[in-house]
Amino acid sequence: MKIAVCISHVPDTATKINIADNGKEIDPAGVTYIINPYDEFAVEEALTTKETLGDDSEVIAISVGNDKNKETIKKALAMGVDSGVLLKIESQLDSFGIAKALAEEIKAQGCDLVFMGKQSVDFDNQIVGQMTSAILDYSCISVVVDFKLDGQDITCEREIEGGKEVVAAQLPCIITAQKGLNEPRYASLKGIMSAKKKTIEEKSAVETESNTEVIGLKKPPAKNPGRILGTDSSAVHELVRLLREEAKVI
Repeated sequence: MKIAVCISHVPDTATKINIADNGKEIDPAGVTYIINPYDEFAVEEALTTKETLGDDSEVIAISVGNDKNKETIKKALAMGVDSGVLLKIESQLDSFGIAKALAEEIKAQGCDLVFMGKQSVDFDNQIVGQMTSAILDYSCISVVVDFKLDGQDITCEREIEGGKEVVAAQLPCIITAQKGLNEPRYASLKGIMSAKKKTIEEKSAVETESNTEVIGLKKPPAKNPGRILGTDSSAVHELVRLLREEAKVI
């Protein structure tokens, strides 16, 4: 079985972000990029599934972006993924454009099982998995925290508001991974050395006109400085007044 795992190249959440001069994208200067954290759970589940199925299975990492995405693909290869595909594009694609590019490659590779993170931590749209499944006419189970495969049958536990639900589907299927699905493995020294011998195929991504446009980016407003009203019970009445009259939370 061919298993695809789709991965994003995103800014580290600990990196200080500045907005570029055009006001529509981030300034890449000084920004550290990493594999999307939710995609790490997807990679781990793809590798675990391959290990369960045996040597006849293959895991292919697919990423949409420019040459910088190779670093993210190499991280997946070091974790144990067999090969990588970079769908090259220099312009910024919206979620539909990314989904269209991924769908074309998944179809070309003949992958019936696809893993990806439930969302990327840069735009947080959380819709690429569902869009990709709609384009391919695959089943899709999102926000998955437990995955089981038995032949063509899939059983997943997924997070919902206030609890969890169990969902059944059949291949072909796209799974979007949530934190808690597994514990991603670290790349071993052997894995890092092996990754240097693995191939990253470069292809041109399918050109798709964006359905959305970024009008502008802005940072959240700075938080107001805190105030110390007192150090004993005498401050309680003033605190209540401020919560009622200024903060208007009571």
